[in-house]
Amino acid sequence: MDMVTIYDIAKNANVSPMTVSRVINNSANIKATTRKKVERAIAELGYIPNAAARSLTSNQTKTLGLMLPDITNPFFSKIARGVEDMAVERGYRVLISNTDEDSQKEINYIDMMISARVDGVLLAPTSDTTINQIERLRQHDIPVVLLDRTIEGFSGDYVIGDSYAGSQQLVQHLIDGGHRNISLINGPSNVSTARERARGYLETLEKNGLEQYEHYLSELDYKHAQEGKAKKILERLWSLDPDQRPTAIFAANNFIAVSLIRTLREMGLSVPKDISVVCFDEVEPVVYFDPFFTVSAQPATEFGRVGIQLLIDRVENKEMDEAKKIVLQPEIHIRKSTLKR
Repeated sequence: MDMVTIYDIAKNANVSPMTVSRVINNSANIKATTRKKVERAIAELGYIPNAAARSLTSNQTKTLGLMLPDITNPFFSKIARGVEDMAVERGYRVLISNTDEDSQKEINYIDMMISARVDGVLLAPTSDTTINQIERLRQHDIPVVLLDRTIEGFSGDYVIGDSYAGSQQLVQHLIDGGHRNISLINGPSNVSTARERARGYLETLEKNGLEQYEHYLSELDYKHAQEGKAKKILERLWSLDPDQRPTAIFAANNFIAVSLIRTLREMGLSVPKDISVVCFDEVEPVVYFDPFFTVSAQPATEFGRVGIQLLIDRVENKEMDEAKKIVLQPEIHIRKSTLKR
């Protein structure tokens, strides 16, 4: 059986397709008799509106966009699970896109979200430049809630973790264990979490009266499998005089930590015997890491659930006044990747 269209409805009711569309759209200034004719034709022909047509009646597609920088990272995949569970509970579908920490991919996915007429977007930005894409969404009256990361100059809703406090706790743990030479291998400085983790690291060193050495600071992307770049950083650190070498490394996220561990083992160095390692975000257990890392673990699923609820509230009440800024606290888990000096 062929699909019934609004043209079939128009022919049956002896009205124009535009009139049918206006009835579906619940527009004003349509005669009651005309509306009844169209509604009767819809019922007789068994017309089932597609998603786009249904959206005309409520001006909503009941679809939300979720944009994550790396869906392979367990932190973000758990966020996605929390988002999807809560969205379904609230009667929404979710379009998930993976920007791969790439600003051009992010732009392309923003285009897709606008084209798909999503009701709102939950977004973990690739960098501070994402502010331009947020403005594009707002120009199309699409609400945006930021997730995990903020952007300088952004005034709106967000759900983030306390990167500053988590970093302080990790570095203090190392210092309490007798470590004085602590290196930070951070994420990109144009990402808010990296800036906050650096701030926590530096201020904790200062509070404990320890020197802050520029050669202990390095950057990697937050992405998977960067052993080549990690090796250059570690070889440089290990070439320092023995009394200047770091005895501990703070890795700014789980993927950086995994790259470091693999590279250290290739270099014949043992963790934690030769060097201790701590990191931000939980590392999923694998054969030779379980249970291994001392981490600052964030409630990833809760990030997703809270973020999507905030977005849905904003979608359903765009007149909500002040922005909501929610900061979720991490928990420190002390495991086998650190030793006291």
